[in-house]
Amino acid sequence: MKIKLVLLVISAMFLISSCVKDDDYSLPDISITEPNILQEQITTFRAVKSLYEQAINNDNTTVIIDDENDLYIQGYVVSSDKSGNFFEELIIQNKVDDSNPDNDPRLGFRVSINVSNLSDTYQFGQKVYIKLNGLTIGETSGVITIGKGDAVSVKQIQAAEYQDIIIRSNEIATIIPKVSGLADLTEADKNTIIQLNNMQLNRFELGSTFASESFDEFDGHRLLESCDSRISMILETSTFSDFKSLIVPQGNGIVTGIFSRDFGDDFNVLILNSSADINFDSDERCDPMELTCGLAESVGSNNLLYENFQPQRNNRPIEIDGWTNYIEAGVEAWEGYSSTSSNASLGRSARFQSASSGDDSNIGWLITPAINLDAQDGETLRFKTSNSLADSSFMEVLYSLDWDGTEENILSATWGVLSAAYVVKDTDSFVPWFNSGTVDLSCALGIMHIAFKYTGSGQDTFDGIYELDEISVDYVP
Repeated sequence: MKIKLVLLVISAMFLISSCVKDDDYSLPDISITEPNILQEQITTFRAVKSLYEQAINNDNTTVIIDDENDLYIQGYVVSSDKSGNFFEELIIQNKVDDSNPDNDPRLGFRVSINVSNLSDTYQFGQKVYIKLNGLTIGETSGVITIGKGDAVSVKQIQAAEYQDIIIRSNEIATIIPKVSGLADLTEADKNTIIQLNNMQLNRFELGSTFASESFDEFDGHRLLESCDSRISMILETSTFSDFKSLIVPQGNGIVTGIFSRDFGDDFNVLILNSSADINFDSDERCDPMELTCGLAESVGSNNLLYENFQPQRNNRPIEIDGWTNYIEAGVEAWEGYSSTSSNASLGRSARFQSASSGDDSNIGWLITPAINLDAQDGETLRFKTSNSLADSSFMEVLYSLDWDGTEENILSATWGVLSAAYVVKDTDSFVPWFNSGTVDLSCALGIMHIAFKYTGSGQDTFDGIYELDEISVDYVP
């Protein structure tokens, strides 16, 4: 019996071992042999970007590297898919910090790879060499991407070959993010890691999760804003990330992430490697004063003020008796606008457009005449807004009860936000017009001015367009 039992155990062990494939269950090879790559085989990120730009100038969409000699770039991994917020891609940049930006500008590329769990192979900060021969350089979702492909598009590097193309070094560097203001970011900062200080989640999104609200389909988009410049940026989080259900921190502080574009290449986004990349450790927020009458249930039958901009001249600054069209920064002003294109105006509308202005900053105010809130009851405000890809510029609807009506005192007056008013968002479609809702003004007293304030910049990434029309202030007789 003992002999039979021993034979049975041995047979079972043999059967189990014969069914197991070493390739499936062996431990991953984490040893790294330092690659023997000569300095003369290494080109720069700037040279690769120039090749792509030349292709674009020649009406091509990609460029294929067909150098007869082995050609590499070296860079550092600044993305991690460990938390599930990046998928089948590496983001690499050419430097560990932002030193000597003039002689060697910090640049980054996306590398598209048909492999998940890349962080098991490529650590954050790991130096890598990418063998460019036979690879395609193009653009996907608005950022420069390296992969396989053809003269039309960039495709993924496949699992059977990626480790022979993206070659690891033993060096794990300390990555120092570039500290930047939102208005200072440019195209060159895409695919690189940046640090934004004195940031907070927009007050209307407090309490939101990163990406598990009912309206989040593939990515969650949350509005971050700078307490320094008031410029905003979209925080993008995958609905497959392991921190999607966490509440976005509600204080103020530092956020670090990859500067990129959304999937549809419609607006700028910041993508985190993990939820730990937000450090909002201060309770001091920079929210503006708000008028909180809310929305009214009905509109009064009498009208105090109505403007639809029909008499204004196209592409000329708006001039209306009693209104103030004030340029705070730059040379652009609110102007008349008429279009029958896919993003049509409502007859003639008001528009603020800072595209190609060349200004470092564009800020413009369009302010109504004085409205006496003590002369009647039940005052409400209505208007419509649209945009042509806001591109991180933004429009606010403000009010003041102490402005004296002179341009020189606009900035010294006290301005609050009409928070109940809906203004078209960066993430809204750029075709339709959006109603503000019937904004109740009746809880305020005194003389009120209402301002439609546009804030953008001269940067290509912050040069969006806003349109405004059918402004109406009504009251109950």
